[in-house]
Amino acid sequence: MKITSKIINGLQSEVDNNRGHKIITDVPENIGGNNLGPTSLELTSMGLGGCITTIFMMLANKMRLTIIYIEAELEIEKLKTSPTIISVFILVKVKSEEPVELIEKCLNLTMQNCPVSILFEDAGIPIEYDLITL
Repeated sequence: MKITSKIINGLQSEVDNNRGHKIITDVPENIGGNNLGPTSLELTSMGLGGCITTIFMMLANKMRLTIIYIEAELEIEKLKTSPTIISVFILVKVKSEEPVELIEKCLNLTMQNCPVSILFEDAGIPIEYDLITL
């Protein structure tokens, strides 16, 4: 994996994954940016949310579970005195007619296999999660 990032305007960076996808990161106006994109820290947290829903669906497909809807809602705790994230709580909402036990198993496997959640935990950021079935 190769990522390229360059400043394009003020504090805006164009971040390229070298697979044909680019995203603009920026900071809020109150700290000198134009607020035209997520901050890099927000983007990292967004990556965690995307990883959870993607890995969940991949595992659900392998388990032959029919999932009608999935959403991961993340609450990221960052103290004003801390430059980074100190904890994450994830509420996963799933609509399915499958038994709850299988949905829970799929979620637990997701959290064990999601590369981004592993990265967060290896960095010492505790992650808690809960499931709501719809």
